[in-house]
Amino acid sequence: MGLGEHDEVTAAAIARLAGVSRAAVANWRRRYPEFPKPVGGSEHSPTFSLDEVEVWLKATGKGDQLSTAGRTETGTQRVNGPVTFPSGSLYAWESSDLDRLPEQGPERGIADLTSGELLARVMASLLPRSTASAGSSGGWDADVPVVLDPACSEATLLLAVADRFGTEVRLAGQEIQLSATEVAVQRLSNNPLGTLYEIHTGDSLLDNRLDGYLGTAAAVVCEPPFDLPQWPSAELATDPRWEFGTPAPRDGELAWVQHCYAHLRPRGVAVVAVTPRTCVQPSGQHIRAALVRSGALRDVIALPKGMGSAPDTDVYLWVLQRPYGAPDHREVRMVDLSKLGDAADVPHEFAAWERLFGVADPTVSRVPRLELLDGDANLLPSRHVTTRSEASLDDFARVTDRLHALHLRAVQGLPRFTAPTAPTRHSSVTLGELERAGVLTIRSRDDTPRAGDVLLRTLGRPPVVATGTAEDDTGVAQIIEIDPGRLDAHFLATFLRADAGALPVANTLGALNRDDLRRCRVPRLPLAEQRRYGDAFRHLRELEDVLAALERASAHVIEQTVYGLIAGVLAPEFTLMKNTDDTSAADEEKREL
Repeated sequence: MGLGEHDEVTAAAIARLAGVSRAAVANWRRRYPEFPKPVGGSEHSPTFSLDEVEVWLKATGKGDQLSTAGRTETGTQRVNGPVTFPSGSLYAWESSDLDRLPEQGPERGIADLTSGELLARVMASLLPRSTASAGSSGGWDADVPVVLDPACSEATLLLAVADRFGTEVRLAGQEIQLSATEVAVQRLSNNPLGTLYEIHTGDSLLDNRLDGYLGTAAAVVCEPPFDLPQWPSAELATDPRWEFGTPAPRDGELAWVQHCYAHLRPRGVAVVAVTPRTCVQPSGQHIRAALVRSGALRDVIALPKGMGSAPDTDVYLWVLQRPYGAPDHREVRMVDLSKLGDAADVPHEFAAWERLFGVADPTVSRVPRLELLDGDANLLPSRHVTTRSEASLDDFARVTDRLHALHLRAVQGLPRFTAPTAPTRHSSVTLGELERAGVLTIRSRDDTPRAGDVLLRTLGRPPVVATGTAEDDTGVAQIIEIDPGRLDAHFLATFLRADAGALPVANTLGALNRDDLRRCRVPRLPLAEQRRYGDAFRHLRELEDVLAALERASAHVIEQTVYGLIAGVLAPEFTLMKNTDDTSAADEEKREL
């Protein structure tokens, strides 16, 4: 159902309408007394008059991005394109279906994006301007270029393409999981730009529902599934899509790369995410060499760790272009951005990539194709890019001393706990019982989290206590409001971490539903005892964050020290710092052995 079918809207709907975050709507309510007052709903999920909201947005200039694209004259939302499922019939959306699906969020800043959303924006920004058809009306005629994602999951990549090109392209996707396809349809139908789309369900390799676009797509973007042990090589051994060679059973990513390439028209571009293994695996050498030899492979880009949609994934982007006649470039651009301190510093606009490629940047190396073919066709950018070291010896000394001091402080923060004076077995209580007693309330994930709420996260991440900052609004699966006079938030979050983590999760968000959450148990303890546990848990969580930051900083310092040795800033002679704590002389002797 479209917003126009209702007289009342929630804060989340206002955020989508105005193209801002939900936190921005909460700020408007606090900062502007004239903001429309709630006309219904509840204290934590109020509703507002749609007419009043639209008048206020236009009067204040906050409505410059009003999502009116796609509205019909009656106010209902237009579904842009056919949506086919395994039966081949159109799927009839019901209000109950919409209620159980995550809603498409509004346009946000780079700092607000998840790693998967940031990766999608980066990949979409690598597509050339020629991908779009200038002046297109967005119809279904053959003149409107199509952009494909054959492993579209919940349409994050397709939405990034829509954000960039709008109605000047059409979108087509396929996803093997029906639940993810449903989410993709919901998100694309809520996209205010009105980009036309079609989404299919099925196995892209075994049952290609996008085969009508073979050799005709203007572009393909794809983050294939990285966790599959093997691809169906036996069933597809003679498939014509393997233009550069049949991949080995465990080289499924090379099958996806060629599947994407097979759909490109001449001069069409594909941006495909792969893991480092695919860049060096011996079994894939002949395919990598064929891609290089043909001129199809244009760029290999190493991204900072953790930029994939899966946590802690190392992601490399292969940019391929189908030649029109003879290959028009004799080199492969190798780009090593893996050492960037912040993933948000990766170019995410086409002009930024043009600037990076147009200057003598130390992260970019143009490697002749013959050089790549003279060996094992190793496609790791770190093999071909040597980062210049601009730091001096004094700079390295200061950083090393500082890092050493931080490690000492972190180690001194490690707590030493005592043994309990009495047995610690406690009776337990379910969250459902606590909710019935008024100790807590499980609120809608669309509500704005407040400081002190316990947040259950998506993708299997542990529960956390909300801090009242913008970070609270990312990846929320459930919001638990507690009565702080009867329950400690850190106590609840940490005991939930163990109990909730032991339960199976079947949905694509990787999070418990409300019924499962209500069955979770926590110890039944007095508030004073809860707070003792909560203080200990909070200290350990803060220490965990500090140590994780130190690990990243230490790896960066070591890597830069290696480059300093290579560049000649440092000599290979070194000394070790003496201990400044109370470690024993015997321990010192062990380290010298």
